[in-house]
Amino acid sequence: MFGIMYDFRSTSHVLHRPQLFDFHGVSMTNAFTDNWDNVQNFKARPDDILIATYPKAGTTWVSYIIDLLYFGHMGPDRQTSIPLYDRVPFLELYGKSCVVYVARNAKDNAVSYFHFERMNGGMPEPGDWSTFLQDFMAGKKVFGSWYDHVNGWWEKKQTHSNFHYMFYEDLIEDYEKEIDRLCSFLGLSPSVEEKERVRASVTFDSMKQNKMTNYSTVPVMNQEVSPFMRKGTTSCWATFVSQYFQSCRRVYKEKKL
Repeated sequence: MFGIMYDFRSTSHVLHRPQLFDFHGVSMTNAFTDNWDNVQNFKARPDDILIATYPKAGTTWVSYIIDLLYFGHMGPDRQTSIPLYDRVPFLELYGKSCVVYVARNAKDNAVSYFHFERMNGGMPEPGDWSTFLQDFMAGKKVFGSWYDHVNGWWEKKQTHSNFHYMFYEDLIEDYEKEIDRLCSFLGLSPSVEEKERVRASVTFDSMKQNKMTNYSTVPVMNQEVSPFMRKGTTSCWATFVSQYFQSCRRVYKEKKL
């Protein structure tokens, strides 16, 4: 199933970044569209769980949480030897399966996405922050507009009972409450001990050190440019955007003088 959407082991984009183009009204790259026939023909099973997010909105975090809730009892070998992207493959259609959607504040999402594009040779060249931000606001990013994505899935939630909508910020602010909500939706009843084991494994520091979740084994991702897992916090945009505008003011002042 993994090959349906994207192969993270591929080195085809290391030397040449892909170009962005319009695909059925959404900005995409050929890494995702070349297998579109397979995507459209894929039939999800009723017991499948689709984890959907806009890029860099908590995909890896929630994927790992759900993987551990279902398979954490299988022992440490699974967690230390099988990359998360093999355990939770990238798919796009959900049929009658359950959907877990994760939304993230647009400003934090934009900052995280910018650094992700900088370090990921499989993504289009982001340019500087100013260029990236303009493209982000115009929806000219892989998977298109942030607003259309989060709003479109929110509207789906109103008509599908098998749909769970989460917010990245809520998961950080009240982890236990959000995990209880998620387990209730999935029909899971983990023990207190099991939930504690999951929580210990999905902390930011634990996942950043885990090669099976930090994408350090993926050739197209240059962790020296920016780590795949940067901060895992909220409101990081404030410092980043503040620094950007301070730089703008400095340049303006120099030009004025």
